[in-house]
Amino acid sequence: MTTETTRAAVIHAAHDLRIETVAVPPLGAGEVRVRVRAGGICGSDLHYYHQGGFGTVRVRAPMVLGHEVAGVVEAVGEGVASVRPGDKVAVNPSLPCLKCRFCLMGMENHCLDMRFYGSAMRTPHVGGGFREVLVCHASQAVPADMPAERAAFAEPLSVCLHAARQAGDLMGARVLVTGAGPIGALCVLVARHAGAREVVATDLAPQPLAVVRRLGADVTLNLRETPDALAPYATDKGAFDAVFECSGSGAALAGAIAVARPRAVIVQVGLGGAETAVPLNAVVAKEITLRGTFRFHEEFAHAVAILARGAIDVAPLLTETLLLADAVRAFDLASDRTRAMKVQLAF
Repeated sequence: MTTETTRAAVIHAAHDLRIETVAVPPLGAGEVRVRVRAGGICGSDLHYYHQGGFGTVRVRAPMVLGHEVAGVVEAVGEGVASVRPGDKVAVNPSLPCLKCRFCLMGMENHCLDMRFYGSAMRTPHVGGGFREVLVCHASQAVPADMPAERAAFAEPLSVCLHAARQAGDLMGARVLVTGAGPIGALCVLVARHAGAREVVATDLAPQPLAVVRRLGADVTLNLRETPDALAPYATDKGAFDAVFECSGSGAALAGAIAVARPRAVIVQVGLGGAETAVPLNAVVAKEITLRGTFRFHEEFAHAVAILARGAIDVAPLLTETLLLADAVRAFDLASDRTRAMKVQLAF
């Protein structure tokens, strides 16, 4: 029997991204076959593209990239009733085991046997969704009655919804977002959606700050041009009720602690390349709560619903869409913060 194949964006090593033909797995019971229509390039995809990985996670074998994808159901396996051929879906890249102790405790995002699309954390690696045809578990195919380019934002929006849960009630809150890349921009939107009365965003470049102004940030501060721009917010022990630190910068975290009010919550969303020193005296004296946030689980379906009804408008974030054949050009564009916020591939 001839094995069916499909085209995909495959990373081999740093700056070695190729469009190759890969096998399409046979459709099994409980699985769904999706014709992928759109896929967003994420920061982790760029780490694989430029550095061949991040931290101790390295590409050790060719791997299909991508985990922000959406498309149309082509076929369903035995026992699948949640979707039908022709349905538009957003694909959840997370597949927890549902058996380990963290899954059984309701913390599926901390699954000890997680299979996450486009990840080299496991060996063999888990191939991603930047392919024309994808076979996934039925639980990963979430009905999404909207254009694929909007549905492909469900994954990064889920990350920010999970981060907002760590922050707690944002109704009427003064919120600071440090780092105005795609995740920071989505955190601005989520904070607004949750009822924040003021949102201040910082970055080191003017272009992303211009985007988050259009998204509804009340104040945008370029800390490269004006390093002490946050200083007024530090008076009287700080101004912000909640902070989303999205840059992964130790300097940004220290600055956030300085302007957070006593008993504020700081959510560390961004990952840095090295260990970061934390000004513990300030954390203790102001009784700051510093929380991490990692991936998502049930937030994915919630993100799809929010996007489907247009409660959060992500259209201003989409800079450009390029064909799969132009993946290298798309990755180069996505790497340039002066030109791009979010770049997607079309399949």
